[in-house]
Amino acid sequence: MKYLIAGLGNIGEEYEDTRHNIGFSVLDSFSAKFNLKFEDRRYGFICRFPFKGEQIILLKPSTYMNLSGYAVSYWMKKEKVELNNLLVIVDDIALPLGTVRMRPGGSDGGHNGLAHISALLGTNEYARIRIGIGNDFPKGRQKDYVLSKWTPEEKPVVNEKISLVTNMIISFVTAGTEITMTRYNTPRRSTREKSQN
Repeated sequence: MKYLIAGLGNIGEEYEDTRHNIGFSVLDSFSAKFNLKFEDRRYGFICRFPFKGEQIILLKPSTYMNLSGYAVSYWMKKEKVELNNLLVIVDDIALPLGTVRMRPGGSDGGHNGLAHISALLGTNEYARIRIGIGNDFPKGRQKDYVLSKWTPEEKPVVNEKISLVTNMIISFVTAGTEITMTRYNTPRRSTREKSQN
């Protein structure tokens, strides 16, 4: 069985370690953990990882964020990966910093990378992990915010969540989406809890 794990981001040194590139950061962490190397291939950087009889394929698209669908659809077809074996990892400004949510499908939530993938695949019914990057930016400055680097205060939180998501990838492959969601999703805070903070 083959699994395609796509971490979204933008290529280039200027985008390294930025909020929008957390998908890349997760796959870099995963590859470092298992001593894997990425190869520059068509539409992206690819890394293969045989694990417990399964084949995990890591993909960092080189198409830039808004055209991520070209890379995901190409490698799904080339490797004959089934839709339910696709996992996409993205940043999400709608979630507080440090929040991690996995879903089996759904809307793109305004994320251009997810929107392009859904358009190319013709469906939004594929698993995704959304990592909260917060939304502490002035009105009209969203682009500057998502392309900015983490602050020293944010970095420890981000590193912890990156490590968590690398574990979620293994869980997704070995146990499936529903069990992984139950194990790892950040609990929703009640309205009362939010008002007390």
